Amino acid sequence: MSVSEVDRYAAEFEAFHARFAHCFVRSEPRQAARQYLRGLLSSVGRKNCWQMAEATGASHPQGLQRLLFGALWDADQARDELEAFVVEVFGAADGIVILDETGFLKKGVKSVGVKRQYSGTAGKVENCQVGVFLVYRSQRGTAFLDRCLYLPEEWCADPQRRVQARVPAGLIFQTKPELGITMLERAWAHGVPMEWVSGDEVYGDSTALRQRVAQAQKKYVLAVSSNTPVWQERPRLIPPGRGKTGRPRRRPCLAPDAVAWKSVAEVVAALPATAWQRLVVGEGEKGPRHYDWVAVRVFEKHGPLPGPQSWLLGRRSVHDPDELAYFLSNAPVDTALQTLAEVAGARWSVETAIEEAKGEAGLDEYEVRYWHSWHRHITLSLMAHAWLAAMRQVQGGKPAPGRTGRAERAGSAPAAGDRAAAAAAQCRAGAAVVELAAGQAPTGTA
Repeated sequence: MSVSEVDRYAAEFEAFHARFAHCFVRSEPRQAARQYLRGLLSSVGRKNCWQMAEATGASHPQGLQRLLFGALWDADQARDELEAFVVEVFGAADGIVILDETGFLKKGVKSVGVKRQYSGTAGKVENCQVGVFLVYRSQRGTAFLDRCLYLPEEWCADPQRRVQARVPAGLIFQTKPELGITMLERAWAHGVPMEWVSGDEVYGDSTALRQRVAQAQKKYVLAVSSNTPVWQERPRLIPPGRGKTGRPRRRPCLAPDAVAWKSVAEVVAALPATAWQRLVVGEGEKGPRHYDWVAVRVFEKHGPLPGPQSWLLGRRSVHDPDELAYFLSNAPVDTALQTLAEVAGARWSVETAIEEAKGEAGLDEYEVRYWHSWHRHITLSLMAHAWLAAMRQVQGGKPAPGRTGRAERAGSAPAAGDRAAAAAAQCRAGAAVVELAAGQAPTGTA
């Protein structure tokens, strides 16, 4: 999308930007944010402050740089407003919320949270930062709800690096699943409509995360590692009482003759060939995604004791029978295999959303070192992506204008109008801009 295309629909773009006016203390950063969003929505070659300033007609990038480093505004408040926008445009009672992460390749050791760590996008250990994201998926589209920078434990334990990178003083180390729980709890507190929670093994392997989702009365389909232990039948327990030594035993324990647990891979491998079903669970780049699926009831293992009865779901590649994935779900016993498979398959939409955010909204094209600066850029990028996603939703799923996805690189006014009216105006703008991108005559002008 060119800056001139945004300008042709200035009134609608301003309606979207005005939703976030209350996040800024002064008019200068509010206008800088407007310029930054226009730059992120543009087709400039690399979306750093210098090139976005040039693309939006500014003589220098200082205003954009100050927006990320020193201006007074609340990125978390903007995140909450973004969440409200996503719910208005894409919200549905049966929505799926998905946890995932992506790496941002970096050079040097100064950028906050950088270290040699695994990057899923790169597919190997690289010097990078890792962001954890919460993504919303419904039949109406996909957009980001939340973001957190993963701060490795050695960073949390290094006072000098924390001060240099301006890490908040009270911040403590959190694992990626713990960051996921924090974001989920924030979404639940704000009333984000959802029925399901999904994610890969990083999050599914966390018993605490699975338990927290169940406590929130949400259903999950979470990928787990092949060695995850389960019981096929509930093992016999010895109730609390006194042990052989006469000491009181406050919790139940496994009976000596209790059935042994097995790994999820062992359970699935023992199922008969007739238990598998070939299902289509969504569209891929090369057409429908076909996989073989199987489901069986098991008891999760929570510490040394059995947890709730759940579904164990197996997925097998049609082309390579040795390519298997495993999932646990607390969905009711009468849940159809097709439903479980579709929720598990919804996680693929996150990969597409991250690719789009990097390719079309500059998610990975920042040049910042500080904690607050990272969250400011990422929030603005997710705002731009949500705007493009809403355009696609209005056009019935057509690709949003912008560049194609890329691999990872190194490298004080009152809020305007009511939110529903602003969302509707934004959607009208999206329809017109997509028409321009497709070479059609616009249906109207601002």
